[in-house]
Amino acid sequence: MAFYHERLHLENIHPDATSFQLKILEKSGFGEQTGIPESLARTPIQNGVSFSTEEASTIMFQVVSNLLKRTDTNPKGIDVLICNSSMFAPTPSLSSMVVSKFRMRSNIKTYNLSGMGCSAGIISVGLARDLLKVNPGSLALIVSTEMLGLNWYTGENKSMLLTNCLFRMGGAAVLMSNRKQDQGITKYELQHLVRTHRGKDDNSYSCVFQDVDDDKKLGVSISKEILHVAGGALKANVATLGPMVLPHSEQLRYLVSLIGRKGSIYVPKFKRAFQHFCIHAGGKAVIQAIQKNLKLNDEDVEPSKMTLYRFGNTSSSSIWYELSYVEAKGKMRKGDHVWQIAFGSGFKCCSAVWKCNQSRVITRDNAWVDDIHLYPVAIPATAKISES
Repeated sequence: MAFYHERLHLENIHPDATSFQLKILEKSGFGEQTGIPESLARTPIQNGVSFSTEEASTIMFQVVSNLLKRTDTNPKGIDVLICNSSMFAPTPSLSSMVVSKFRMRSNIKTYNLSGMGCSAGIISVGLARDLLKVNPGSLALIVSTEMLGLNWYTGENKSMLLTNCLFRMGGAAVLMSNRKQDQGITKYELQHLVRTHRGKDDNSYSCVFQDVDDDKKLGVSISKEILHVAGGALKANVATLGPMVLPHSEQLRYLVSLIGRKGSIYVPKFKRAFQHFCIHAGGKAVIQAIQKNLKLNDEDVEPSKMTLYRFGNTSSSSIWYELSYVEAKGKMRKGDHVWQIAFGSGFKCCSAVWKCNQSRVITRDNAWVDDIHLYPVAIPATAKISES
């Protein structure tokens, strides 16, 4: 955060905009190790297409290379490739960049998702699942990331300045299979995937929006209504997911409370269905709101809070950093169920439910392997940043 503060002064940002961003950072729940691309570390900041392409290459090639090496997978064995980045859609596409780098075969099925927000990781999983259903004996590779450099906002609109403060560099690669030979070695089995889209509601549609400000500077605004919008989307998503995963006793209590309506509506105990929760690290307030709404304890949201602190909001890849945290802590056991929750512009709420097929031992390519012993850490409500 100290480096970020230095950048604001070197770029001669308006004092009011600087002060606002520092206040957001102080309450962000971020630590000092979150990453930014090299282009944002330059003076002046470089945010051209070439720099974003370099940023994409740095992230995607590393996570894909690590995954292929650890799973001993030949790139030519990949049948489906799905890349997602909400704000950067170059030509050739991100998926073409991966195909070119790893020399994948010519008949591979490639897809590039953009504009889907932070929920794109789960949306990609859903797309991969559907494609595997009609392509038996196949492998699907998903690459989730976000590019920061091209979308750095230089104006003074506070709702647009938020994106500068909240998003950080990161990415993840996931391999999905429906091959018979992989049944005994897969880490997780996808059991449920629920997508909720609230685009028909005007407040939901516009709460995260790319536009130009009064000075014609491009940025992405985040509305003050986002917590309310996210809460409504989560409620609708849970209403669909609940009957799929909750014990009958919990469903009955919820139904009775709806019929009676003499008091507050009963909130089902989702801990009876899940052992682990991976809530998108979109921000400290988002995590706290979901924790309250689902009546989770601090240990349940520890992976999300620690991911936000260590890596920041890495958009669609954050839920995979959280899953890696649970594994690195040695808490994942065979038969455990994991609930991944992600939100995205539009406005969307997506859930993925996974069942662990084997107890996990931390591997060298785990994002937390070098410093997991330092976590969890106490995160102050406000981390003061000197303006001197």
